[in-house]
Amino acid sequence: MSTHSANTMGDSHRCQIREREPVSPRRRALLAAGAYAALLYGCSAPGAADAGALAQGVVWQPDEDHADPRGDWNRLGVTDLLVQWTAVNGTSFLPGTTMQTAQRLPDWTRIAGEPWARNVIVGLAGRFDETAARAQAAQLVEQSKQLLAVRPAVHIDGYYFPVEVDPTWKDAAALASLLDKLPRPLWISVYDNSNIGGPALAAWLDGWLPHDVGVFLQDGCGVYARGPAAAREYADALAARLGKDRVRIIAEAFRPAQGGAFRAATAAELSPQLLAYRGYRTYLFDGPHYVSTQLVQDLLGKQQAQK
Repeated sequence: MSTHSANTMGDSHRCQIREREPVSPRRRALLAAGAYAALLYGCSAPGAADAGALAQGVVWQPDEDHADPRGDWNRLGVTDLLVQWTAVNGTSFLPGTTMQTAQRLPDWTRIAGEPWARNVIVGLAGRFDETAARAQAAQLVEQSKQLLAVRPAVHIDGYYFPVEVDPTWKDAAALASLLDKLPRPLWISVYDNSNIGGPALAAWLDGWLPHDVGVFLQDGCGVYARGPAAAREYADALAARLGKDRVRIIAEAFRPAQGGAFRAATAAELSPQLLAYRGYRTYLFDGPHYVSTQLVQDLLGKQQAQK
């Protein structure tokens, strides 16, 4: 989910397990397993995707021009916000670190009250350039530790380390020991522009990724790497190998435009992605840049027409 690149992406909401009557040993074991999954992957994981929602999450990639995210993504069913990062290129969107502080700081209190940000996965330290991010991953972990100490005033459902991986990264396995230094629930993102296939991608990840780290799959539709049906096959392969609670999908809500830029996807382009991913928690990349009020309305119109 690098910036416009070909690789792109309150306290009352808590998990509670209440025992109102005596339970059998088997039932108790199931409850314990659910609590463990919630601990690892956040409160929203065990319930899977809401049947009537077009999407469950939206991604926000902060920069100096997009420090005040506003939208009506909740109309699509969105309750989760994935913040791409809270510091990028050494500039922090949170005060109180040794990094340079951004000139425009987000109103985290307002964001926490938005219906599309009931559960927030907080992105840590990243860089705009992917090659630099990979080369400086250890430094980004140290910067991320500062961000953890001054975390935003939102309902935190987990953390995201914004160094994206793909099978062409030969040294990706070295990331495992760095991820062990960060808190859980923890997520990373993965893409596959070389089209090795879902089973091969799942096996590659399973060979080095810590088993308590979740994965956001970038679907590749935004750059025509694959269509929605093929992206769903990737997700299914990852879920079969890693476990479904560890897999969520980034639906790329952009398409290439002239001159190497990107434009917002149309409802006709984006709707098949969202329909194909039913059953997975799906996050729109990204809301402030590409998912306008008009696009939300158009998506709802298509949904109504299909009914």
